[in-house]
Amino acid sequence: MANNKEKSGLFKKILDKVEVVGNKLPQPVTLFAILMGLILILSWIFGSLGVSVEHPAPDITERINAINLLDAEGIRRILTNMVDVFAQFPPLGLVLAVMLGIGVAERSGLISVGLKIFVSKVPNSLITFSIVVAGMFSSVAVDAGYVVLIPLGAAIFMGMGRHPLAGLAAAFAGVSGGFGANIIPTGIDPLIASFTQPAAQIIDPTYTVNPLSNFYLLAASVPLVGLAGTWVTEKIIVPRLGTYEGESVHEEDEISPLEKKGLKWSLVSIAAFLVLIALAIIPSNGVLRDVDGSLNPFYNSIVPLMLILFLIAGLVYGIITKSIKGDKDVAKMTGDSMAGMGGYIVLAFVAAQFVAYFNWSNLGLIVAVSGASGLQNIGFTGIPLLVAFVLVSSFINLLIGSASAKWAIMAPIFVPMLMLMGYSPETAQAAYRIGDSYSNILTPLLPYFPLVIVFAQKYDKNIGLGTIISTMLPYALLFAAVRIPMFVAWILLGLPLGIEGPIYYTP
Repeated sequence: MANNKEKSGLFKKILDKVEVVGNKLPQPVTLFAILMGLILILSWIFGSLGVSVEHPAPDITERINAINLLDAEGIRRILTNMVDVFAQFPPLGLVLAVMLGIGVAERSGLISVGLKIFVSKVPNSLITFSIVVAGMFSSVAVDAGYVVLIPLGAAIFMGMGRHPLAGLAAAFAGVSGGFGANIIPTGIDPLIASFTQPAAQIIDPTYTVNPLSNFYLLAASVPLVGLAGTWVTEKIIVPRLGTYEGESVHEEDEISPLEKKGLKWSLVSIAAFLVLIALAIIPSNGVLRDVDGSLNPFYNSIVPLMLILFLIAGLVYGIITKSIKGDKDVAKMTGDSMAGMGGYIVLAFVAAQFVAYFNWSNLGLIVAVSGASGLQNIGFTGIPLLVAFVLVSSFINLLIGSASAKWAIMAPIFVPMLMLMGYSPETAQAAYRIGDSYSNILTPLLPYFPLVIVFAQKYDKNIGLGTIISTMLPYALLFAAVRIPMFVAWILLGLPLGIEGPIYYTP
């Protein structure tokens, strides 16, 4: 592999520093526990000092006071509501429900075969583009993208006589750098929205956030990210890597006729289910329409519908391919899926308490009102503010890998702040999701980063952290260079961000 030590050395030193700092941060569960303690202490300090601000709503004359959560009433509130706060934490039920369906689709083999078919049945001239786009599509089941598509990208490039690490890089760029961009609703959509909504309700208690409120923007990002990833691969990565001189690594992983049959009938079942959904929402008296004709029941049913869709598709595929022989197999698949969510459930418990403390103390609203006023006073508003928020999100992403953990911390501060400056919660959420994507491929703190290194060492045993980062840096820079201007143009054109996804907030 051709290396330019002078150019990559400085960047490697910078990333090594980030890695050192990042490794010193506690795990997300511990981080939320620390933040819970910090909120309690700050609530005691500011509550005791009588800190308050004027309510931003023009029709409310009461001041917003900091609430001390460490007095007798606060302690009673914490203890008596702890279980309910956890049980009613919106992301908990949403994510676990979706994962029941995705678990069957993934463990039956449907998602893995679907990804392989996608990237293996396209012309060679489109193979790089298809690998990058397949990576974005794989966010319906993140593990499948990392575990299946990244090594598959390397194997496909090798089979074409090209450097396998270029295929690996293209797949990694799509799976991780293009994370969130998709034309298919995924579990991350309701998860992120479920943090945005309670943050918005700090300002407007009746505000609701549709899980697909950023769908149009993210779907439109797919071809843009696909083209950008293809250009980087073909114009920068392939020439830099040169000719592969290692031993060929043969992959004995052909798709069998039975798997193709299973995929075919699984797609038929998906189409049939989508027809049923259409029949439930298109007629004015459809089952998923309200009595006034609105589609609110449909929007509120998106998560259950996603569960059923993945479950049906997985069942059909599994039964035909014999990966599901009976109800015990389905029970095991869903059980294994839930077992893999144990860490998330623990994280949800502490995150739920943190969000509740933050809201009860009024500190989020006070920070938002004060911050919005300060930014307006110095004239830092509008597009520059949104771009700065994208960049802040991408920087924090280098230090905290979990998208939900970051947004749980950031949403209660930035969503109300931007609302007070006229931007909707959906706009704040869209800015965050852009910043949270392209920097994924640069951080050693990404949970799957070590796995990517292992895959790469299959072709070059000397590959280490610096090699992967220097290879992925051009993708991150170009993804940022195309997605941020696209976001700005979207705002300037006044286009809806998604279903019920306004740009501006009107009290």
